Amino acid sequence: MLPRPAFLQLLDGEFRLDDTTAITAPRELAPSAHWLQGALRPATGLWLPVGVAVGAGHAITLRLAPELGHEAYRLSVTTERVVIEGGSQAGVFYGCQALLQLLPPAVHRRSVTEARWTVPAVEVEDRPRFRWRGVMLDVARHFLPKREVLRFVDLMALHRLNTLHLHLTDDQGWRLEIKRHPRLAEVGAWRAESQVGAGECAPGDGRPHGGYYTQDDIREIVAYAAERHITVVPEIDLPGHSQAAIAAYPELGVQGVELPVFTRWGINPNILNTEESTLAFLREVLDEVVDLFPSRVVGIGGDECPKGQWRADPRTQELIRERGLADEHALQAWFTGRLADHLADRGRRAFTWDDVLEGPVPADTVIASWRGLTGARTAARRGLDVVACPDDRVYLDYRQSERDDEPIPFAVPLTLEDAYRFDPVPPELTPEQARHVIGGQANIWTEHMDNPRTVDYYAFPRLCAVAEALWSEGERDFDEFRTRLADHLPRLDALGVEYRRETGPLPWQRRPGIEGKPSTRHEWADFIDRLVAPIKD
Repeated sequence: MLPRPAFLQLLDGEFRLDDTTAITAPRELAPSAHWLQGALRPATGLWLPVGVAVGAGHAITLRLAPELGHEAYRLSVTTERVVIEGGSQAGVFYGCQALLQLLPPAVHRRSVTEARWTVPAVEVEDRPRFRWRGVMLDVARHFLPKREVLRFVDLMALHRLNTLHLHLTDDQGWRLEIKRHPRLAEVGAWRAESQVGAGECAPGDGRPHGGYYTQDDIREIVAYAAERHITVVPEIDLPGHSQAAIAAYPELGVQGVELPVFTRWGINPNILNTEESTLAFLREVLDEVVDLFPSRVVGIGGDECPKGQWRADPRTQELIRERGLADEHALQAWFTGRLADHLADRGRRAFTWDDVLEGPVPADTVIASWRGLTGARTAARRGLDVVACPDDRVYLDYRQSERDDEPIPFAVPLTLEDAYRFDPVPPELTPEQARHVIGGQANIWTEHMDNPRTVDYYAFPRLCAVAEALWSEGERDFDEFRTRLADHLPRLDALGVEYRRETGPLPWQRRPGIEGKPSTRHEWADFIDRLVAPIKD
């Protein structure tokens, strides 16, 4: 099974799904019961009626068992019955996912398939190590249509990941309808072309690109994810990575001039100004975001904000003096603090990248530690909650090997084994500090992923490894994981996932002739060390 369960004992016999099999559950577990019915019906062709009776028949029975703990489950299979118990509704759902993994991979196909629909008699008990088991999906650089986001949610649920961090805005696109400020989507969602490759002189493709989610789309995505016990965390990246917003409303920029939606990758000097009118605008944006997303945390960016325009702008310098701030770094901390305060007034917590640790950070902020684990150590020692996402372990846009035919090779190799070795908790932390590491996530930046097939290639099977690292306790054995992964890949095949093979990219997964930007591990470590130098415990 994958992720590896804490306890699994095979018993004698098997349970056979047939025309007499029913699914029984109390009313509060009806959503999970109907989800399981929908997962089993297409491939098996069985009716599998759902009811509340808990009789002695040939049944799959769902139960709540709060003593197990939140998200924990117990799966018991005998020749006559399957019982799935969960410490919460989420735990029951994960038990249903575990049951699917005990069936032939063809259960994931959408039409009746010839297979032997039996489950081995077994006892399984399991619980997750971390409460934040996530993926960041960048839909700003390359837009993913709603149907592809829903498909990705299903793949997350298969691997018991429970947090989808949606990177909704960046220089290259604004992907969310905001009714008070409609030009954000009408203008900011569309760019003239996209850079092809990672080199400084990489050409554009000459092809317009864009798209955005209506508010009804977002409600559907959020509800669909919630049915699978996945929380969708939105991110509006501020005050850098904001040229798409400035293209829609030039008065938000420092220079106040008209700009296009950015068509290049990399860090952009055009950032937001910090006028009270801009903050009022952003508060209105965040109000609509909060109304759409029930998530307790809301991302407000904070990363890679170059200060050149603030430094050169007389009005910004005047604001720094009026506000009694020391410099441009203090101004960004002030700006972030104002937005975090507004989220707190709405009952939410700010979620930011670790760059904000270069200054004071509001007490309830959740930090995404991306530049290695320096941010995780610093934030935890300051008493801030942390989501670990170190680039050299879980940035899934990084190349997957040293092979010459990796598509658009970027940064350092991040292999399947590297992803499997990911541990969100820095070893230097005390037990008290380590409790602030609430989990981790893989980050999928899509500059070089212009279609869903390419997202599949970069994400899988490395995301399988990350999912296990975030779920399972205890020692890890990569060779043993590879054996279980070999059994798991046919499930991905049945689901149509175009993952990277162990032998390397298939011919249509390569991008011959397109320049990348590879780095050695030594060069990259030096680069990251320079980035995090301003962070102090």
